[in-house]
Amino acid sequence: MKSTFYITTPIYYVNDVPHIGHAYTTIAADVLARYHRLTGSQTFFLTGTDEHGQKVQQAAENQGVNPQTYTDNIVTRFQDLWKSLAISNNDFIRTTESRHTKVVHEILNTLLKNGDLYENTYEGWYCLFDERFWTEKDIVDGNCPDCHRPVEQIKESNYFFRMGRHRDWLIEYINAHPDFIRPDTRRNEVLGFLQQPLGDLCISRPKSRLSWGISLPFAEDYVTYVWFDALVNYISAISYLGDDTTFKTWWPVSVHLIGKDILTTHSVYWTTMLHAMGLEMPRTIFAHGWWTVDGEKMSKSRGNVVDPNAMVREFGVDAFRYFLLREIPFGQDGDFSKSAMIQRVNSELANDVGNLLNRSLTMIERFAGGIVPPPRPSQDGDLEREIKEAVGGMKDRLDMRLGALEFHRAIEEIWRVVELGNQYIERSAPWKLAKDHTKKETLENVLCTQMEILYWLTLFFYPFMPQTAEAMAKQLGITIHFSNPLLGTTRWGAFPSGTTVAKGKPLFPRIETQPTQPEPVVLADPAGTSEVPLIGIEDFLKVQLKIGNVVAAEAVPKSKKLLKLRVDIGTETRQIVAGIATKYAPEEIIGKRVVIVANLKPAKLMGVESQGMVLAAGDREVEGLLSVLESVEAGTKVK
Repeated sequence: MKSTFYITTPIYYVNDVPHIGHAYTTIAADVLARYHRLTGSQTFFLTGTDEHGQKVQQAAENQGVNPQTYTDNIVTRFQDLWKSLAISNNDFIRTTESRHTKVVHEILNTLLKNGDLYENTYEGWYCLFDERFWTEKDIVDGNCPDCHRPVEQIKESNYFFRMGRHRDWLIEYINAHPDFIRPDTRRNEVLGFLQQPLGDLCISRPKSRLSWGISLPFAEDYVTYVWFDALVNYISAISYLGDDTTFKTWWPVSVHLIGKDILTTHSVYWTTMLHAMGLEMPRTIFAHGWWTVDGEKMSKSRGNVVDPNAMVREFGVDAFRYFLLREIPFGQDGDFSKSAMIQRVNSELANDVGNLLNRSLTMIERFAGGIVPPPRPSQDGDLEREIKEAVGGMKDRLDMRLGALEFHRAIEEIWRVVELGNQYIERSAPWKLAKDHTKKETLENVLCTQMEILYWLTLFFYPFMPQTAEAMAKQLGITIHFSNPLLGTTRWGAFPSGTTVAKGKPLFPRIETQPTQPEPVVLADPAGTSEVPLIGIEDFLKVQLKIGNVVAAEAVPKSKKLLKLRVDIGTETRQIVAGIATKYAPEEIIGKRVVIVANLKPAKLMGVESQGMVLAAGDREVEGLLSVLESVEAGTKVK
């Protein structure tokens, strides 16, 4: 980790309201910024808006207002959304600000003086949506190869940036710096693009066609091409050509986070501009994927554009943040659905985290009068040692996962501590210890350890779910200054004994949905007069069987047969209700490798949701669970 960390989002184009794609990039950047502050790095987080160009000018004309008024109205929607999403940016830059315009002018003058800009007449195919020229060989059936909209032929005089002269250098640089463009698929995409001749870049538009932009300082009849203007924000915001100390503190940027649709502009346009200016390259340009909705591409015509504000109102900001970064590997495309989000909220946030906090605080109230007891000498059993090792090594693992922008893997690392915390309660059974006065010190040690686990989870959650972390700290009865470098300097035993807890409302109330009643399946009639019907291989292949590891188990209240299990299936932890209590006690089942039906519709048994089925043998009563002989990894498919 660098001692300084500079993270940017793209500056978002103000031709429309913010959507899930804007939220996704900005939340990811916020997690990185918060984590680096928590680990002691001096951090600068930049976002903002791109406000020039033909699309903005036309949108303003359609509304009957001037472009500045139009952009002022749109910008507040982004700024308000970032507040709703708990975004902790240090600066918000607008390309209409004078500090930005000044830097753009100085860069243009320098490039002209150095011979990197020239004037020429150009004829080509122009895409209004992308505000970009294409050659004859680029266009496809009269349409833009990028957005697939119709293009128009334009001939005009313009200024050009000698981008082509930097092609060989850029190829060599990319090959020599494997972390420069990520993930690898995007890096290979750029290298493939550079196999073709790299033309020069038209960096102006005549004012007769476009007036809304930054004028060329040496040719007042022209404005700057929006991408040549916009990309400069990353250095104008940190005082390039102004305060040299500030600029050198932050540049080069640690990570440019972008969507894959603007990969070329950042990895080719921006990098060759920087090279011409004699500046260092960004450490990493990372292009993430797109979101579909219920399997379909988002579009206004389909009416399926996800409004982040609506998601915050319906599910809460932290649940929305958590889902976006937990659901798919960062860099890949993903599908958004409310049903998937509800499942994450109920099974992971409500069941795993919410119950861990609620149970722990309830036991402090019941068995210690609401005051956390002092730590007592412990035998440090295997599970307690495993918990301490998991907590102690968490910073190194998070450094690795977040350094690779593997947000979902970072969450999995944290969730291991959540699972261990729930296992610890089940195995230590404080309710039993409380009945034996000779176990008083053991009970106090267990209660103290539970608070310690929750304290560390509060720190680990903070970058991902900052409001949850603050709410947890409040219920734990402590104040945590998250702006301090707490990870890396804090050690096990940091939770202050004698603290009075303040148990509050559930962090994540379960979201009730309409229960799905599974259709009854009859294998044979009671008299045994009918044979079990045969099925084809296509029917069998519909059933997804996986190996699961039981990480926690408890009895279902008012039921003699049901156990509520938490089963790790590799990618997630499921809650499964199984009728095996007559055969197994809860403590016997923990740690067993079982076979589950992973794609069974959720159903409620005795009011408890079950998200799958454990396979067992037995006609009338359970005689044994299906398992495997070898130690197979959780989540492995059964074929």
